[in-house]
Amino acid sequence: MTQISVKFKLVVFLLLLSSALLAQEKVTVSGIITDKSSSESLIGVSVYIKEIKSGTTTNEYGFYSLTVPKGNYTLNIGYIGFVSQEFSLPLAQSVKKDFSLVANQQTLAEVVVNSDKSIAEIRRPEMSINKLSAREIKQMPVVLGEVDVIKSILQLPGVTNAGEGQSGFNVRGGGADQNLILLDEATIYNSSHLFGFFSVFNADAINDIKLYKGGIPARFGGRLSSVLDIYQKEGNKNDLKFSGGIGLVSSRLMAEGPVNQGKGSFLIAGRSSYAHLFLKLTDIKSSAYFYDLNTKISYKINLKNSLYLSGYFGRDVFNLNKDFVNIYGNSVFNVRWNRLFNNKLFSNLSVIYSDYYFGLEIGLAEFKWSSGIKNLNLKYDFKHYINNNLKLTYGLNAQHYNFNPRTIDPTTSTSQFNKEQLAKKYAIEPAVYLDVEQNVSKKLSVNYGLRYSLFYRMGQKDVLTYANNEAVKFNNDLKIYEKATPTGVKNYKNNETIASFNNLEPRLAISYALDDDHSIKTSYNRMTQYLHLISNTQSPTPLDIWAPSDQFLKPQTLDQYAIGYFQNFKEDDYSLEVESFYKHINNKVDYIDGTDFIANKAIEQVVLNGIARSYGLELMLRKNVGRLTGWVSYTLSRSEQQTPGRTALEIGINNGAWYKSASDKLHNVAITTTYKWNDRWRFGSIFSLQSGQPVTYPQSKYKYQDIDIPNYGLRNKNNLPLYHHLDVSGTYTPKPKKQRNWQGEWVFSIYNIYNRQNASAIAFAQNVETGKNEAKRLSIFGAVPSFTYNFKF
Repeated sequence: MTQISVKFKLVVFLLLLSSALLAQEKVTVSGIITDKSSSESLIGVSVYIKEIKSGTTTNEYGFYSLTVPKGNYTLNIGYIGFVSQEFSLPLAQSVKKDFSLVANQQTLAEVVVNSDKSIAEIRRPEMSINKLSAREIKQMPVVLGEVDVIKSILQLPGVTNAGEGQSGFNVRGGGADQNLILLDEATIYNSSHLFGFFSVFNADAINDIKLYKGGIPARFGGRLSSVLDIYQKEGNKNDLKFSGGIGLVSSRLMAEGPVNQGKGSFLIAGRSSYAHLFLKLTDIKSSAYFYDLNTKISYKINLKNSLYLSGYFGRDVFNLNKDFVNIYGNSVFNVRWNRLFNNKLFSNLSVIYSDYYFGLEIGLAEFKWSSGIKNLNLKYDFKHYINNNLKLTYGLNAQHYNFNPRTIDPTTSTSQFNKEQLAKKYAIEPAVYLDVEQNVSKKLSVNYGLRYSLFYRMGQKDVLTYANNEAVKFNNDLKIYEKATPTGVKNYKNNETIASFNNLEPRLAISYALDDDHSIKTSYNRMTQYLHLISNTQSPTPLDIWAPSDQFLKPQTLDQYAIGYFQNFKEDDYSLEVESFYKHINNKVDYIDGTDFIANKAIEQVVLNGIARSYGLELMLRKNVGRLTGWVSYTLSRSEQQTPGRTALEIGINNGAWYKSASDKLHNVAITTTYKWNDRWRFGSIFSLQSGQPVTYPQSKYKYQDIDIPNYGLRNKNNLPLYHHLDVSGTYTPKPKKQRNWQGEWVFSIYNIYNRQNASAIAFAQNVETGKNEAKRLSIFGAVPSFTYNFKF
C-alpha cells in the first residue's frame, strides 16, 4: 500500500511538473504589417500585447516577431495616420500572422496616438532619436509648394542649417560632413539642392525617416554627429497610381504600380526646378536649377525571400553669367536581398554603389576643376528575435573608396592651366558589429553594442614625404604656419598599405521608466570617422574635396554622453522631451591661415589635427491632437575647437586657445504648427531663429600704396547678425471626401514672409568713391511666394 501511495504521488508530481513546463512553453507570432491600400510594408508599427505589457516595432521591411508563453492574448497594433486595430489572439502554437492597416481618412491632426504605443516608446532604450513617417511629413507645413525632408528635421532640437545659402545641416555642433545620410542604405554625400533651398529627397517617394543624434546603434558607423536613415517607398502592389505637383518653382511626377500580379511593385519619381527657363527671357544671364530621379523595384520571390533594387540620380547646376559654373550631384544604386530564415531570424544582404561628383568651371581663368568620391559597399545584417526581452542585431560590412582629389582641364587653347590629374586615392573600410536590446525588468531596458572598424589607406603611384613626417611647418620668426617642403617621394604599389587604423566603438543606452508616462534615459557612444570633407564654404568658390585618413589626416573619434527626461501627459495630448549632451572629438581637422584649395596639390600641407567639444541643453514640447498641432523646440549649446601647438615653440591656431567652430549656434528656436480650419483648408507655419554663424571680422587696418588693408582678428570671434524667418502655407482641397480617381489640392506658401535679409556673409571693402571702409551684408533669399497644384490618380 505504501509503495502504491509513493508511486501515485510520484505520478501526480510528474504530471503537475509537466503541466507547469507545458504552461511555460513559448510560442512565436510573427509576420509582415502593410498598408491595405497599397500592400506596402510599414516601418516602425507598434505591436503590443496588453496582458504582458510587452511589445515590439516592425523593422525596415515591416517584419515583427513576438515570443510569449502559450495562452490567449489581446494584440494591439498602432501606427500614426492609420486606424488602430485590436485582436484577440489565441496562441497554442507558433503562427505567422500578417496584418493590413487602413489609413485614417482624417488628417494627422485628429489621429489620437494609441496609449499602448506611447508606453512602448517611454520604455524603449532609445533617446536622441526623431522619427517621421511619410504621412507625418505630408502633414507638415509646406515651403515653396512641397514638403521638404531637410527643412522638416531643421525644426528639431539640436539641428541647425549650415548657413544661409550653404548645403547641409549641423547636428549638436557637428560639421555637415559628420552626418551619415542614407537613402535605402546608400550613402548620400550632399543632401541639398540649390545650396540648401531644397533637399535631394523627393517627399513623394519617401516612406520613413529616422534621425539619430545620439545613442546611435552599433550597426551605424563612419560619421561622428548623426545618422539620417531614409527609406523609399516600395511602390503600390495593388494598383497603378500616379501623383505629382506642378509649381511655380519646381514640378514633380511619380508613378507606382504592381509587378507580376502583385508579387512585386515598381516606383519611379522625377523632379525638376525650372526658374532658369524664365531667366532666359530677361537680360539676366545667370541661372540655378536642379533635377533628380528616384527608382525602386521590389519583388517577393516566395514567403521567405524578397528582392529590392533602388537608385537615385540628381544634379545641380549653378551658372553665374558663364564666368562661374558649379555642377554637383549624387548617384546611387543598390541591390538588397531579404531572407526570413525562421520566425525569429531575419537577414538582409546589400550591395551598394555611391558616386558623388563636384565640378567647377571658372570662365575668366579658362579651366574646369572637378573632384569626387565613389564607394562600393557590401553589407550583411541579421536581426535575431531571441524572445520578447532580448533582441540581437549583428552583421558585417566592407567598403571600398575611390577618391578623385582633383582634375583640371583647360577650356581654351590660351588657358594658363595644363590638363592635370592628381593621383587618385583608394581605401578599404571593413567593420563588424553586435547590438543587444534587452528588457532587464518592467522598468529597466538597455541597448548595448560594440562595433569594430578598420581602415586601410591603399597605395598610389607617389606619396610625398616630409621631415619629421610633418607636412605643415611653423615659421618661428613670423609666428605663422606654412607649407612644408617635401623631402622626397615614396612609391607605393596599388595593393600596398600606406596607413592603417582600427577602433573599438562601444555603444550603450539605458531607459528607466518611472511609470507609464515618465522615464529617464541616458546614453554613451563612441564613433570613428575615417573620411574628411576638406571645404571652405566662406570662399567665393566653395569646394568639396573628400579625403581619406592617412599618416597626416588622422581618423576623427568622438565620445558622446547624453541624459534625458521624457514625459507624456494629459492622456498623450502633449509630450515633453528634455536632453543634455556633451561631445568630445579628437583629430578635428583645422586649416592654417591663408589656405587655398584651388591650386593646392597636397592637402596635408594646409591642415592640422586638433580637438573639439560641444555641449548643450535641448527641449521639445509637442501638442499631438486637436485642430492645432505642432511643437516648440529650443536648444542652448556651444561648439568649440582647439588646435594647440605641437611643441612648446608653436603657438597653435588662434594662439592655441579654444574658439567657436563654424557650426556653433548658441540659441536655436523652432516653432512648427499645423491648423486644420475645416475639411477643405489646412494652414501651417514654421518660425526659425538661431544665433548668427561665427565669422572673423577685421579688427584694424594698415595702408599699403594708399590702399587700406584689413587686419583680421582671432578666428570666429564675431558672429553674423541673428538669423530668423517665418514661412507660412495654406492647403486647399476642393473635394476632401473624394478617395478615388483624380484627387487634387492647391498649396500656397510664402518663404520668409516678412522679407528678412539674413546675411550669408559680411564683405569688407574700401568704397572707391569715398575711400572709406565699408561692411556690406550679402543676402541670398528674401520673401519667396509660391504655389503648387498637387494631384494623384
